[in-house]
Amino acid sequence: MSQNFQTVKVTTDLLILGGGMAACGAAVEASYWAKKNGLKVTLVDKAAMDRSGAVAMGLSALNQYVGLHEGKNTVKDYVDYVRMDLMGIIREDLVANIARHVDSTVHLFEKWGLPIWKDEKGGYVHEGRWQLMINGESYKVIIAEAAKNALAEAGGEYFERIFITEPLLDGDRVSGAIGFSVRENKFYVFNAKAVVVAMGGAVHVFKPRSTGEGLGRAWYPPWNSGSSAYFTIRAGAEMTSQEVRFIPVRFKDAYGPVGAWFLLFKAAATNAMGGNYMVERVDELERWRPYGTVKPIPANLRNWLGMLDVMEGKGPIFMRTAEAIQKIASEAGDEKEAKKKLKELESEAWEDFLDMTISQAILWAASNVEPEKRSSEIAAAEPYFIGSHSGASGAWVSGPDDLQSAETKKDYFWGYSHMATIKGMFCAGDASGASSHKFSTGSHAEGRIVGKAAIKYIVDNNSLPKVNDAKVEEYKKLMFKPLETFEQFKNATTDPDINPNYIRPKMFMFRLQKLMDEYVGGVTAQFTTNKACLDRGLELLGMLKEDSDKLAAKDLHELMRCWENVQRMWQAEAHARTILFREETRWPGYYRRADFPKMDEKNWHAFANLRWDPAKNEWQMIKRPMLHVYPQAKEHELLGG
Repeated sequence: MSQNFQTVKVTTDLLILGGGMAACGAAVEASYWAKKNGLKVTLVDKAAMDRSGAVAMGLSALNQYVGLHEGKNTVKDYVDYVRMDLMGIIREDLVANIARHVDSTVHLFEKWGLPIWKDEKGGYVHEGRWQLMINGESYKVIIAEAAKNALAEAGGEYFERIFITEPLLDGDRVSGAIGFSVRENKFYVFNAKAVVVAMGGAVHVFKPRSTGEGLGRAWYPPWNSGSSAYFTIRAGAEMTSQEVRFIPVRFKDAYGPVGAWFLLFKAAATNAMGGNYMVERVDELERWRPYGTVKPIPANLRNWLGMLDVMEGKGPIFMRTAEAIQKIASEAGDEKEAKKKLKELESEAWEDFLDMTISQAILWAASNVEPEKRSSEIAAAEPYFIGSHSGASGAWVSGPDDLQSAETKKDYFWGYSHMATIKGMFCAGDASGASSHKFSTGSHAEGRIVGKAAIKYIVDNNSLPKVNDAKVEEYKKLMFKPLETFEQFKNATTDPDINPNYIRPKMFMFRLQKLMDEYVGGVTAQFTTNKACLDRGLELLGMLKEDSDKLAAKDLHELMRCWENVQRMWQAEAHARTILFREETRWPGYYRRADFPKMDEKNWHAFANLRWDPAKNEWQMIKRPMLHVYPQAKEHELLGG
C-alpha cells in the first residue's frame, strides 16, 4: 500500500508544525528574523490555518492581558496569580517570559483588525483583572491572515491538510518530521535545522459526557488528539506536569463559556437547593492552604466544592443567570432604562455563545432556556490535556537566560528560550508545559518567543542535520499499514466494523476512553483513582498498545483517525504513569488520589516529569525542583492584607 503514495521531500531551515495561535505567532516572528538572515520558514498544518486550533470557532474574550503600560499590574503579579492557581507548581521563568511579552501581542491583534471593546474613555473593557472583551467570531481568521502574510513576505512555505506523525532525529538533534496528506496519496518528509512544535493538546482521551448523537462535542476542539505530546515524547524529550489535566466547569452538554457570567455579569452558581457552595463549603478551602485561601480561589478548588455538592446528591448545579441579569437591569435606573438594559444584557448573553460556542446557543434555544428568565445547568467536563489554559501538561523546556538566577540556571536553562531537551526542538502553546494561563494571547506570544529563539539557534548551528532514509522507510510502512490491514481483511465479515483481524479507529477510541474513564479518574469515577486502579489501567493500556498494530483504515480520513488515537494512547500512558508517580492529591477538582487524599508540600512541592527512552523503549520518572524566579509572597500578602 505504501508504494501507492508519492514521496515528497521538503528541505527548509525552520519547520513550524501546527496552525493554531502558537504556530501563527511563531510564523510571524520567525519570518521577520528569517528574512534578515536569509533563511526559509515552512509551516505545516493538519487543517487550514483560518479555522485551525483551539479558537477556530471564535472567542469572546482575550484571557491574558497584563496591562503593564497602564501601571496597574506587574509581571510578578501575574506570576503570583498563576502560581497560586496551579497550587504552587509552575515554571515562574516561563510564565514571566510570556507575561512580559503578551501585551505587545494584544496590541498587534488590534492593529491587524481584531475588535476589542472600548469604554467611553477609549480604554479596554475588562471582563476581569486579566481579561479583555472582544468581538471575536473572526478572531482566528485575522490572526491566520497575519501569519500567512508574514510567511509570504519572507519567501516561506505553507502546507495544509498534512497530518504529522513521527519526529526525525539525527543523534540528539531533531532533523525534521514525516506525515501524510489527508487529501492526496502523498507521503511527506520534512528536513529542517530546527522544529517548532505547536500542534495543540488532547481531547477524547477520556470518555466525554456527550455521547451518542452528541459524540464529538467537547469543550476543547475534538480534532486535537495529543499530536504535540506524541511528537515530543517519541523524540525522547523530557515531559512535565503530565498529571495535570484540566476539567473546566461549563454550561452542561454544549460546553458554553461561563467566564462572562461569573466576571462580567457577576452571576452566582448554586446547587439544586439554592445553596451557594462557594459560601457553604468555605471551610473546605482551609485544607488546601495557602492556595485555598487566596483570591481568586484556584479553578480546581472551585470545581472541587461544586463536585462535593454533586457527590452528596445536591445536584444539578445551576448558573443563576436570571437573577444576575435582573439585578444589573434594575440598577440601570427607571423602568424604561431597566427594560433597555435588560434587552442589551440579553443580547450580550447570546452573543457570548455565538462568538465562540454556537452549539450552546442552539441547545438553549432547543431546550427553551431564556437566560433572563431561568437558570441553566453547569457541570464539570471530562478531562483535557493542555498547557495553555488552566492546565500545565507539555514538554519540559528551557527558560530565558536573563530571568535565571544562579540557583535556577542549573535546572531551568540550557541554551535557547523554550527549547525542549532535544536540540533544535522548540515548543509553544499546548506543547510546552508548566507555563499555565497563557490562553490564546499568551500562546501567540510564546510562539513569537520560540520563533525568534529558533532562528537564533539556526544562525548559531547553521548545518542541516541528516535524515535517516532507512528509518523513514520503516516509518512509511508503519504509517500506511492500517490501509493494508483493512484491504486484506475487509471481506472476512459482512459488517466491516466487526472483524476478528482488525479494529477500526472509533472502536479503538471507545476502548481507550472506557479504561481511562473507569481506572484513571474520569467522569464515571467522579475524577477519583488510586494505585490499584492506575496499575490496572496501565495493564489495559499495554494490551491496547499491542492491539494498535491491528488498526485498520478504509481511506485517508480513517488513516488520520487511526494515528490520532495512537497519539491519544501515548498521552494517556504518560498521564497515568505520572499520576501514579505523584503520591498526593494536589489538584482536587481535576483529579483525586483516594489513597493519597491530602496535599504533601514537604515531598511534592516539585515537578513530576517523565521521559520515554526511544532506544530502550521504557519510561523514566524524574522529580525536578520547583524554584522561584520571584520571591514567594507571604501568606498575608496573598490574602491582600
